Amino acid sequence: MQRSYTGLVTALASGVIFGFGLAFARMTDPEKVKNFLDLAAIPAGGWDPSLAFVMGGGLIVAFVGLRLDRYLRAPLAAPSFVPVGRSGIDARFVGGAAIFGIGWGLAGFCPGPAIADLGIIPGSVLLFVAAMLSGSWFAGGMMEWSERAAAEAADAPAELPRSS
Repeated sequence: MQRSYTGLVTALASGVIFGFGLAFARMTDPEKVKNFLDLAAIPAGGWDPSLAFVMGGGLIVAFVGLRLDRYLRAPLAAPSFVPVGRSGIDARFVGGAAIFGIGWGLAGFCPGPAIADLGIIPGSVLLFVAAMLSGSWFAGGMMEWSERAAAEAADAPAELPRSS
């Protein structure tokens, strides 16, 4: 896929702003995130609700941004909007969410903050990021393979029953 220079610069700027936002909100600190996710600590006063405000701010930005295509004829940094097909919750969606959650729970890192942490504490997060990128590459290859196999199966002629 060919990308324009403006699109690449916009993506880079968005990533840098996102990374600074993660660092500012301390979402790159696994302890901060664990304190937010530890709902059992609410009675003892150890729960940290501050990340809920960060997520709320992200939801507001996403809500506004995802509705701009109704008013803009074309995006500011791309030739056209990419139509997104909406679908229901399926096994692939649930499986991906489960893998994401298990990985986050085991490693203590979410992908975005882990990449941001490469600039802060590269030694402790490098193995996680390498494993994450390898897993993403492998999963992408498996998805391409399964889609190709399904397309070939759909194009193959039906086998006629043999008479004995």
